Amino acid sequence: MKFLHNISRVEAFSDAVFAFAATLMVVSLDKGDSLIQVKDNWIGFLSFGVSFFVLVALWKVHYNYFRRTDYIDNWTITFNAILLFVVLYFVFPLKSLTFSWFSQRGISREDLASLFELYSLGFLLIFLCFSLMYWRAYNKTDEKQKPTLHFYARHFMVFVVVSFVSILLSAFQVGVGFGLPGFIYIILGPLCYWHANHFSKKYGPI
Repeated sequence: MKFLHNISRVEAFSDAVFAFAATLMVVSLDKGDSLIQVKDNWIGFLSFGVSFFVLVALWKVHYNYFRRTDYIDNWTITFNAILLFVVLYFVFPLKSLTFSWFSQRGISREDLASLFELYSLGFLLIFLCFSLMYWRAYNKTDEKQKPTLHFYARHFMVFVVVSFVSILLSAFQVGVGFGLPGFIYIILGPLCYWHANHFSKKYGPI
């Protein structure tokens, strides 16, 4: 017997994973009484803050997906599971990266490049999963929802392309010393704006 998928169970499990990821970030905060440890705690707090609000942003993107469509199948569940797995693993390189920027402790060029690579790989996988989930819903849903789903499937593929460029910059250590693999994400704004205008002209407003 084939059972119907329960979207509320998928959302509940996903929310639990996001909450667990936030808990892991809190638990990993260092504590201490010495002056150096107190200073590091403030740096750790700042890196935690950046990581936490990135996590909240990812949760909002995930939340919006399930508001835009109620289609779900085994492929959607698979992409969602991969996404949640990467989110759990993603928060730690992001914390390490932001901690390295805020801290005055030295970090080698190779280590910084590795952090950028790991961060960008996580970013790529997360938004690739979002894009594939939207493509799946776009191909299986009714005509009324198709334009919106089509737009966001392409929109998040822009994120994938930019993160891939960041990985290449990190792998070849291009501009790592001044954070080029991180600053490259600034072009997401103009690219997403161009994509929205191009999509509206070709397919109509969303």
